[in-house]
Amino acid sequence: MKTIIVTGGAGFLGSHLCERLLARGNDVICVDNFFSGRKENVQHLMGNTRFELVRHDIVHPLYLEADQIYNLACPASPVAYQYNPIKTIKTSTVGMVNMLGLAKRCRARILHTSTSEVYGDPDVHPQREDYWGNVNPLGPRSCYDEGKRVAESLCVNYHLAHGMEVRIVRIFNTYGPRMDPNDGRVVSNFIMQALRGEPLTIYGDGSQTRSFCYVDDLIEGLMRMMDQDDDIGPVNIGNPVENTMLELAEAVLSVTGSDAPITHVDLPKDDPKQRCPDITKAKQLLGWEPQVDLKTGLGKATEYYRATQFDAS
Repeated sequence: MKTIIVTGGAGFLGSHLCERLLARGNDVICVDNFFSGRKENVQHLMGNTRFELVRHDIVHPLYLEADQIYNLACPASPVAYQYNPIKTIKTSTVGMVNMLGLAKRCRARILHTSTSEVYGDPDVHPQREDYWGNVNPLGPRSCYDEGKRVAESLCVNYHLAHGMEVRIVRIFNTYGPRMDPNDGRVVSNFIMQALRGEPLTIYGDGSQTRSFCYVDDLIEGLMRMMDQDDDIGPVNIGNPVENTMLELAEAVLSVTGSDAPITHVDLPKDDPKQRCPDITKAKQLLGWEPQVDLKTGLGKATEYYRATQFDAS
């Protein structure tokens, strides 16, 4: 049994991770400032004596004791991270320094969740971990992209300077229950539009691609990365099956049983044309690959939005 801190623990991914870590018998300290996290996401864990919820912003130092730290703190949807770009940058830089300092003091292993956004609009496809990326450092997405790139550098340099046990994963598009229905990401957008009978909004002609990983698969990858002793990363964690936005829209319409139309609007600035992980390293190092196919995952996400009675009117 370990004491494990999960920053961003009341968020979409963080709440699922807290759940899995508790199921293993660990003590879990969930740290969240509730900017994009929701107390409802961890409400079902509050009665567990091994679970503790701490309201805290990691931009400020945190004084706790732990054996492991999962750093998931940072808004991940464009709507959220562009709302306050400076705060987003500070979370990934100042916040990262604070979490690394905490890990150094506790001699804890720390796993940082980076992102496929470090690859920018890639001119290498699929994306391997040794690709340096094609990021616009001045664009509207840069507060998130560049913040995560700096955070990776901080992790590596703390490891080199202090011998710290760091782990870095690069997360690709993830979806599933507890994803905020209004956070502006494509899966939640499409499902909510379909349930409301509204046109599904596709940016551009819909030929741009993404890969979609179901949340349970993603959490399994994070935990395996934390548990292995051989490599600090980075390691891509995502689904190597590539889908166009049109294919995704059609899959959502099929799963939801909706006859909503599809509409097209202009592409946002710096929106990547292709995004798909090469997961060779994850397979070899972690014995990991996704298990949940897109149709099954979309069905589970749709059930969640219907069951929690999000406003579909």
